[in-house]
Amino acid sequence: MIIDTTEVQAINSFSRLESLQEVYGIIWMLVYILTTVLGITIGVLVIVWLEREISAGIQQRIGPEYAGPLGILQALADGTKLLFKENLLPSRGDNRLFSIGPSIAVISILLSYSVIPFGYHLVLADLSIGVFLWIAISSIAPVGLLMSGYGSNNKYSFLGGLRAAAQSISYEIPLTLCVLSISLRVIR
Repeated sequence: MIIDTTEVQAINSFSRLESLQEVYGIIWMLVYILTTVLGITIGVLVIVWLEREISAGIQQRIGPEYAGPLGILQALADGTKLLFKENLLPSRGDNRLFSIGPSIAVISILLSYSVIPFGYHLVLADLSIGVFLWIAISSIAPVGLLMSGYGSNNKYSFLGGLRAAAQSISYEIPLTLCVLSISLRVIR
């Protein structure tokens, strides 16, 4: 019986020790990511609470005080209130466009994370044109903003969506130039 060397290499590449080391690496990376996200979230909650307390002091009024001691849980109460709000659809507008627009904006931003490497082997799409794909996917978001404004069949909402889309597009040009200049510098 003759064993091909590619079969031996394939068996060695799937050895238990290497896969366990990769799993441990992924677990530690997730621990670091979750710790960072949790720290940033707590920091933002504290800053929002401080902003409310300081602005209440400047305006000589009582700040948030009903949600927890000293109003510490006010941000949690605001988030809960936001989750349970009613989803209003325009009566004369295009409900499909009005509903799909925000989804397109959010999905395009989330898809842009698929080409960002989070570790040595942790990237969803390892492409040679990853930077260009990131720029192309993230530039779809203004279309969703415009669709939402147009779908409401209201001239003010349409102008607001048009303004938001124009701002997003105008910010994309300098961002693209910055990213491409850094990429070209790294390639050299």
